[in-house]
Amino acid sequence: MKKELFIFCLIMISSYGYTQSVYTYDLKKDIVIGSLSLGMALSPFFVNNEPDQIPTALKKDDINILDQALMFPYNKTVDIISDYAVYSLLALPALSVIGNIHDNNTLLTYGIMYTEAFLLTSGTKELLKKSIIRYRPYMYEDGLPDGKEDDYYNSFPSGSTAYAFLGATFLSTTFSWEFPESKWKVPVIIGSYTLAVGIASMRIASGSHFITDVLTGAAIGSFYGWIIPFLHKKQNNEDNLTIHFTGNGILVSLKL
Repeated sequence: MKKELFIFCLIMISSYGYTQSVYTYDLKKDIVIGSLSLGMALSPFFVNNEPDQIPTALKKDDINILDQALMFPYNKTVDIISDYAVYSLLALPALSVIGNIHDNNTLLTYGIMYTEAFLLTSGTKELLKKSIIRYRPYMYEDGLPDGKEDDYYNSFPSGSTAYAFLGATFLSTTFSWEFPESKWKVPVIIGSYTLAVGIASMRIASGSHFITDVLTGAAIGSFYGWIIPFLHKKQNNEDNLTIHFTGNGILVSLKL
């Protein structure tokens, strides 16, 4: 597997060689975005909403029709596989910097972008989890599995799905804009989203999430995976995002 991945990277490098990235960072802009990202990531620590006791008589009839259609008992194996698969997908956006991997400015820009997108995704999904009590599907089937005593009420939204679609969208967006004529563009997009959908499906099949949990998680990860690269495109830096420091604070204007 490692040998195949190494060969794939060599093919990518030989195909594109060195190219100038379409992305760049801006100190003033990234101070604002970075501060917002860090604030979002820290906000869940100030929210604590837990059930008073573990429920024992949950009824499927209380669940909406859409979610009722795909409810499963807990499957530990699928749960673990889907969790580890997320880590692999989160690493895939590194493919977008292969063409200019020796450019320190590009590496710094991607590091800033991915950190901002990750913090925003993590903060948003954690804030929703801490604010909304929603019991996981397995609570309506066989009850509380061992080892899940602190996690059974955090069904909404699906964090693993949010991270999976963050990785897929960030990779698809950056790769498409870095290499618009690449023959690898379509396979990269299809492959990354196929993995993301697969992870989302496993989160449902494991009994850990409802379909609305994964749909919300996918929307969160996809939004931040696209908006952050969009705001860092060179031609968009001045046209779409303007930041002015005033005597009373900061004025931010965004054009989409």
